[in-house]
Amino acid sequence: MTKKSKKKICVFTGTRAEYGLLRPLMEEVRKDKAFKLQIVASAMHLLPEFGSTYKEIERDGLKIDEKVKIFLEDDTPVGINRSVSSAILKLSKAFVKLKPDMVVILGDRFEAFSAATAAMIWRIPIAHINGGEATFGVIDEAIRHSITKMSHLHFTSTDEYRKRVIQLGEQPDRVFNVGATGLDSIKRMKFLSKKDLEKELSFKFAKRNLLVTFHPVTLEKGTSKKQFGNLLNVLDSLKGTHIIFTMANADTEGRIINKMIDKYVAKRPYKSKAFISMGQRKYLSTMQFVDAVVGNSSSGIIEAPSFKIGTVNIGDRQKGRIRTESIIDCSPRKEDIKKAIRKLYTPEFQKTLKRIKSPYGDGSASKRIAKIIKTVKGLLLKKEFYNIRWRI
Repeated sequence: MTKKSKKKICVFTGTRAEYGLLRPLMEEVRKDKAFKLQIVASAMHLLPEFGSTYKEIERDGLKIDEKVKIFLEDDTPVGINRSVSSAILKLSKAFVKLKPDMVVILGDRFEAFSAATAAMIWRIPIAHINGGEATFGVIDEAIRHSITKMSHLHFTSTDEYRKRVIQLGEQPDRVFNVGATGLDSIKRMKFLSKKDLEKELSFKFAKRNLLVTFHPVTLEKGTSKKQFGNLLNVLDSLKGTHIIFTMANADTEGRIINKMIDKYVAKRPYKSKAFISMGQRKYLSTMQFVDAVVGNSSSGIIEAPSFKIGTVNIGDRQKGRIRTESIIDCSPRKEDIKKAIRKLYTPEFQKTLKRIKSPYGDGSASKRIAKIIKTVKGLLLKKEFYNIRWRI
């Protein structure tokens, strides 16, 4: 009797944030005897400019099977198109070499789109995490739904998102609401104390503290400098407030934001500090000791509510995501940002934070995903379009 071969599950990751969301699933796959974990690290992970964050994966004791370097030196539309074409070719070669039984892809970035395209053409089943979400201000919206149509199994973070994936024509028995993997790490992780965190960050927390991440709104042309400048002007007016910045990603105009952060921190080292990549443990540990996440990062929508802290969500980048009462939405105008931060510190708003409950599950998404992948049977590659009977 021949020994049953392990199912090779290849997890693609291209950014620090994405890895933080995928790490619990990687650990679940690695410890299951039915699986062989493969990891492909690419894009921002491999660039010193973005912290060479592939080293974080290796420090966590995970083996990277393929490091796929793609062109990311230019964040203009031409440069990103070049990145996509380069990534499809190089990831295609990586998948041929690894011969995975399934590729796991999370989210909606152009690197993930490249991985999905390469896997689909090589007829490798794709498991997609975080489909069905809506972010009206960025190109990620179209990319996310495109990856959904290329994928064969779907793991959404809420029931509403599950319904949206089905609305896109995916068979209901292939779409699973498992919750957000971002909550898995919060549930599992041993966080740093304030004293240890201050030592790790070389940063002293004040009476008031803010964690700031601002990414470009990629469906808007040339707005990053003005919008982020408005935020910096407001931050500069706050009394007794210390600020931790995390750098923008490799989207168009991201480097403009990062240069502005560097300039701001260089002039105000007594109250601010910037990090290319904090690493997930330090980032989540920081959420324990700040008053809010400020900017337009998805972590302010998904992870921050679990810490009972506020979020000042600026502009349209996260417009469309399901949110709790802990999120204060505002326009990128200076007066509106200032008004939102004032609201953050009001007794009425602070009181609402105590009763916040996340709509993104219970922190067990990775276990559910691994179990479903393990038990799924049948021909995944061939799928029929699921028609919904509309009443008009």
